[in-house]
Amino acid sequence: MNRRNFLTSIAAASATTLLPVERSAAALAPAVGNIVLVHGLFADGSCWSDVIGHLQVAGLRATAVQNPLTSLDDAVSETRRVLAEQVGPTVLVGHSFSGVLVSEVGIDPKVTSLVYVAARAPDAGEDFAALAKRFPTPPATAGIIYDGDVGRLREEALLRDFAGDLPRDKARILYAIQQPFHKALTAARTTEAAWRSKPSFYAVSTEDRTINPDLERFMARRMKAQTIEIRSSHLSLISHPTEIADLIIRATSV
Repeated sequence: MNRRNFLTSIAAASATTLLPVERSAAALAPAVGNIVLVHGLFADGSCWSDVIGHLQVAGLRATAVQNPLTSLDDAVSETRRVLAEQVGPTVLVGHSFSGVLVSEVGIDPKVTSLVYVAARAPDAGEDFAALAKRFPTPPATAGIIYDGDVGRLREEALLRDFAGDLPRDKARILYAIQQPFHKALTAARTTEAAWRSKPSFYAVSTEDRTINPDLERFMARRMKAQTIEIRSSHLSLISHPTEIADLIIRATSV
């Protein structure tokens, strides 16, 4: 074999050796690069800040929806607007009430999987209030006060029953930026249940005093979700951002 043919053979052998390594690296890379996160009642988009930091470190593009908390139509429209801005496949994530939005909007072909964080997960047309009555009423419910059709949580209820595992000074800041919600929002019913056709993930908050943990478990089982349990208040996305981010990252690879 002359020198030229020898060098050509060595190059070809090296390339062949490298191919499995390249394929392996590609297999480990997330299949999805976009994450859309939606907040629930008594909060705003900033509640996702710590989770977003972890997702960005992982190389993901994360966007928080500012849920208007006025009506289901308004909330769905805003979620769809943010989803439309994403380029490529997207994981849709919802906390608390916004699980309703994940279930409604998640049928979009761009959405590859769904993540519910201590979230409502109604079936299409289901009366969620009736479903919730099958389980003991969580303490936070008694802390909701209304000014006409607009509701919010009393300070002590927010500190104790919504953000119970957060430092009190941090929880008081959350109370100060609490976004009121309209009654019409919680009364509306969905027309879709995206979890029936999309891979789903669920983070149960075992110390939740806003949504009954057993109701969360029931909804996670019903959707056959990949489920984790976190010993946290309703705000696991703030008290345990690493665990929530890890679950979302897992959802990018399905």
